[in-house]
Amino acid sequence: MSSAEQRIRQQLGEFIPEDLGVSLASVNAIESLAVDDRTVHARIVLGFPIDGIREQWIAQIREYLEPVLEGRELALTLTAKIIPHRAQSSLPALDQVANVIAIASGKGGVGKSTTAVNLALALQAEGARVGLLDADVFGPSQPLMLGLPDGTRPEVLEGKYFVPVEAYGLQTMSMGYLTTKQTPVVWRGPKASGALVQMMEQTRWHELDYLLVDLPPGTGDIQLTLAQKIPVAGAVVITTPQDIALLDAIKGVEMFRKVDIRVLGIVENMAVHICSQCGHQEHVFGQGGGERMAREYHTDVLAALPLSLRIREQADSGQPVVAACPDSEEAGLYRQAARRLAARLSLTEAGKRSFPKVTQH
Repeated sequence: MSSAEQRIRQQLGEFIPEDLGVSLASVNAIESLAVDDRTVHARIVLGFPIDGIREQWIAQIREYLEPVLEGRELALTLTAKIIPHRAQSSLPALDQVANVIAIASGKGGVGKSTTAVNLALALQAEGARVGLLDADVFGPSQPLMLGLPDGTRPEVLEGKYFVPVEAYGLQTMSMGYLTTKQTPVVWRGPKASGALVQMMEQTRWHELDYLLVDLPPGTGDIQLTLAQKIPVAGAVVITTPQDIALLDAIKGVEMFRKVDIRVLGIVENMAVHICSQCGHQEHVFGQGGGERMAREYHTDVLAALPLSLRIREQADSGQPVVAACPDSEEAGLYRQAARRLAARLSLTEAGKRSFPKVTQH
């Protein structure tokens, strides 16, 4: 290795992508590097989807390497390779699903389902293949948020397998497809838990990098069933800055820790209200609670989302903000949160299981 190549490799290895939070060298992301008199050819492979940030990072890396390029051109390829990661208790992988991500909250009313659908769309916008399972058996809301008409039903194969309902490019499944808005689900816990397992295992998912599971609020039967029977690679906890919401969110974090499911981060919803008339910012539900909670539990705040009329209106109209307003500030925050949760997952070591086919983007 020439001295020029050594300097360039060392400098490149020290670059820290913002959403990853650690250096390229620490995650062995430099797949190849070749240096000649005129050009530096480099290939970097990251473990999470980066379509929305690729060009910006290439520009940042080019600027970062400028002092050691010595006039050479930089031919840089930046790509992603999403692999399956270890689940709790070494549960066997689901067929065609690389990583199951639980989206949870300690209490209702914190915007968990709205966050789940927008995170799923954000991961897809970043280049991943994504599914969304609405696990709130008693109060399914994803069909409405995805703009699907009442009466939407999944196709059934061989009398026992559901074909996911496609919405905005997502593969989706929900109890809302199996009932009507006027039909309440009146079941005891074990039957509801069985419905979750059935929807998970009897849906013909197809080559998913991530399957997001929108859990009901709390820490009850559905959550326990998920932990015992479904291979979950990580969880995201949704909260607001309000003290009572944070207390319940802490219970959710503790639950995942007890069942050996890694908490990838916290999304603080309704963090600040910005007046649409004058731009004044006001922390209606308190301030800093998510950051304190993240520090205490050694995780990250993936995003602090504003109390936004647009987010609420788009969800209620069946046009989630990431899909309907992709260039908005709110969509940008969801995409940042999606990259960060996937990046944190990529830092975990893949388990020694039989995995579905790994995909590359």
